[in-house]
Order: sequence, then C-alpha cells, then structure tokens
Amino acid sequence: MKPCAILLLMLLVGVTPADEKPPAAKLPVGKETTFVTGPIDKNGYIDFETALNERLSKGITPEKNTNVLLWAAFGPTPGGNNKPPAEYFNRLGMKEPPVGADYFIDLRAYMKDVLKVEPDDFNIVYDRQDRAIKRPWIAKDFPDIAAWLKANEKPLVVVVEATKRTQYYNPLVSHRNGDEPTWLIGALLPSVQSCRELANALAARAMLKLGDGKQQEAWADLIAGHRLARHLSHGATLIESLVAVAIGQVAHNATAAYLERADLTSKQLLDRLKELQDLPPAVPMADKIDLGERFVFLDSLQNIRRGGGADGANKKPTAEELKGLDMIDWEPALRNGNKSYDRMAAAMRLPDRTAREKEFDAIEKDLNAVVKKNRDFAELQKLIKNGAPNKEVGKQIGKEIGDVLIALLTPAVRKVQHSQDRARQVERNLQVAFALAAFHKDNGRYPAKLADLAPKYLATAPNDLFTGKDLIYKPNEKGYLFYSVGVNGKDDEGRWYSDEPPGDDPGVRMPLPALKLLK
Repeated sequence: MKPCAILLLMLLVGVTPADEKPPAAKLPVGKETTFVTGPIDKNGYIDFETALNERLSKGITPEKNTNVLLWAAFGPTPGGNNKPPAEYFNRLGMKEPPVGADYFIDLRAYMKDVLKVEPDDFNIVYDRQDRAIKRPWIAKDFPDIAAWLKANEKPLVVVVEATKRTQYYNPLVSHRNGDEPTWLIGALLPSVQSCRELANALAARAMLKLGDGKQQEAWADLIAGHRLARHLSHGATLIESLVAVAIGQVAHNATAAYLERADLTSKQLLDRLKELQDLPPAVPMADKIDLGERFVFLDSLQNIRRGGGADGANKKPTAEELKGLDMIDWEPALRNGNKSYDRMAAAMRLPDRTAREKEFDAIEKDLNAVVKKNRDFAELQKLIKNGAPNKEVGKQIGKEIGDVLIALLTPAVRKVQHSQDRARQVERNLQVAFALAAFHKDNGRYPAKLADLAPKYLATAPNDLFTGKDLIYKPNEKGYLFYSVGVNGKDDEGRWYSDEPPGDDPGVRMPLPALKLLK
C-alpha cells in the first residue's frame, strides 16, 4: 500500500501518525488545576471557550432554545450594537438573522429615529415608559409609548412564543481572528440588554391591554415576562443572572398592578397562581460561580501565561518575556484559584442563611488579607518579564499572580446572592398576593392571618426567607400590607427602595401606593 493511502486510512480510523504528537500542555492539566482536560489547542493551551460552551449547550437543540427564536425578534444587530461573531450563531445552530426584516426597535432608537426626540428630552419619554410598565393606561395617556409598542407588534409576537420554549443557551464567544487565543473576560453578551428592553415592552403592553379591559391578553404578556426572566438565569455569567433578577422585578410590578385592577373570579385567580407556581426556578447564582465565572478566571490566568494581559488585550510577548513565563510555576495559581471558586460556590449553596452569611464574612476577610499581602499587579508584571532565578521563587511568583488575579476577578458573591434572595422573596410574595385575592373573592374579606391561606389557597403558610419566621402581615378595611424584613434583617415598616424614606422590605401593599407624579 502506498504511503499516502496508509496515511489516509490512519486518519479515517482516527489514528495519529507517530511523528504528529499532540501538543504538550503548557499548564498542568487536571481537575484541581485547569478544571477541564481539553480541548487543547495547537499551542498546548486549554480552549476554555469551547469547553464552557460544550457544557452550557449539552442536551439543548435549536428547536427548543428560547434564545434562537429571540434572535428572530432582535435581528443581526440588537440595539444597534456590533454584529456578534459568526461563531456565536454557529454555536446556536442557526443562520445569522437577515438584514431588513421587522425587528424589535428599542425605545432609544425609536425616540431618535422615529419620534425625532432631542437627546436632552429622552428622559421625559423614559419617565412615561416607567409609568406605563407599572400601572394600567390607555393610548391617549402616552401616545409615544403606544406608537412604540405598535411598531413592535410583530417582533413581540415572536418574543412571547420564544418564552414558551423549554430551553435556553446563550453562547459565550470572544471576538478573535484566526488562531488568536480566546478571551472569555472580553466576550460580549449581545442579547442580554435587549432582553431587558423586551421585558419593559411586554410589561408596558400588558398594562395598555389591561387599561383597555383585555385581561386575558394582558396576562399572556405578563407571564411571558416572568418566563423570560427564568430563561435568562440560565446564562453562564453573573451579569445575565442579575439582568434576570431585574426583568423579574419588572414583571412582578406589572403583575401586582394586574392583580389590583383585573376583575377575576376566584378560579381565575387560582389558575393564575398555578401558572406562577409552575414556572421553573431561577438557576442558582452558585452555578455561575462554579462554571462560567470560574472559566473566566482560568482563561484569564492562562492568557497571562501566554504573555497577554488579564484584561483581554491580546499582545505578542517578547522572547525575554516568554523565557520568564516558562520559569514560573503556574500550578499554585491554578489550584488556589479553583479552591477559591469552590469555596464561594459552596458558601452560596448553604441552605442556612446565618451559616451562609458567616462564611461570606470569612471569605471577605481572607480576600482582604490577600489584597494587602501581595504585590500590586504592575509589580508582578515586572516579575513575570524578568522570570524566576529558581523553582522556589518561580512557585512563589506563580502563587502571587494567582492571588492578585483572584482579588481582581472575584465577584461580590454576597451582593449577588442577596439579589437572588430578594428575587425569590418577591416571587413568593406575588404568590401570596394571588392567594389573598382568591380568599377575598370567596369570603368578602382578607384573612386575619396568612396561615389561614393554607391549605385551600396555598399548600403551606408562607414565611420570610430571610428569617424563617412568619411574614409581617397587616390587614385593614381597604386592603393589606405584608412584607419580609429583607437582607438587612430590620423591620423598615414595609418600605421598599422606591419609598420615602427608602427601606429594604420586599412586600405587597393593596391597594397599590400612588406613583410619583411625572415631571
């Protein structure tokens, strides 16, 4: 058999010729170091971008992926931003949306291009939108917002259908040319801000429909907003989860207004309650730390090893710099980084809130000690360039590089966990409000205590997620107020951020308080 035929046969059966050895890994590969064992690129580095996307997309098909259909509403450049790289759409298993179709127009673009509003007056229209997403209205109240919704009629039909899908995958893809290394820290999230715009449009349209007496149509938009929030929580990053929290709050505010205004029977109220209860839970913030944020850290550290910077700036290292990088022991940095992310994720998963807060205190104390102890990053860059005179110094430099990078990239895990805890309480409160409304329909009054809602209206009596005790409940002749004491653990008498003075008590007040007058 001819040599070329032998080579072809070897390739067909997956055999690598003896003289084509796989590249040697430039970092110690393993669960406790690189976390993943591959794929390894031709230069011997882990392709963290591919490894992450393979995990995020596992079991997800384009036909069931909410994000694929959302792009049919966004168009190729959502919000006027730059077009995502081709690899982004390849990973979604879809073609790039064609130019020129009826795509969603965000309010800013509509003000600028259609309404011809001067930039100095944008806030006036934004104030109207803020009012339109929180209370029922009719077209003559805010004709500019009504016209904006009319212009988006077709894409919003697509959005509502998209939220009915059962899966969500948003690739994390960095902009690079050819064989350039991946930079997960610089990967864009091209659709995330547009999802927030969609949430506002859905809430505003629901309130417009409610103002027109179209209760069923209003509910379809409201529940779509809640579904959109849950879908977005499946993204790889904390940013996506925090936007999901914000979208959920928009949907909650509009749904509370729906509950106050809509004339529903007890059965209809309980049906709506069941739809809320059947929504899938948001993905825990701990999952973002455990996977997406960990991969960003490891990818950033690896790019320092390549000779680049941790900020996502590709640069070609000099021969002297490469020599210095080769002399550094990178294993301590990798191990310590993984231990840090393991610890943060474990703390966020502690079911007991008191124990969780105690561990957060310890994490912050240790992180502050690392920041004070180690050299600043500029000095470490000099050490990287000069290299290490021996293995012991190389190990110490590697450890300090890892510590500095941990200090730079470690998210404020306590704050993001608190955001999700608040969101969970807000979701729980909305279910309680629907149960109270159904009780009132059946009995002509509100219950004396929330425990009376169980078991007919709620399976169990609701409690405060932050204390484990009963929610504070104050019924009155016209309605009620109930609330959680919130993150600060202090009774702010049911005041929320938007109240004067502001508080930190997530709750529901019926009738709803009056909104501030428009400027």
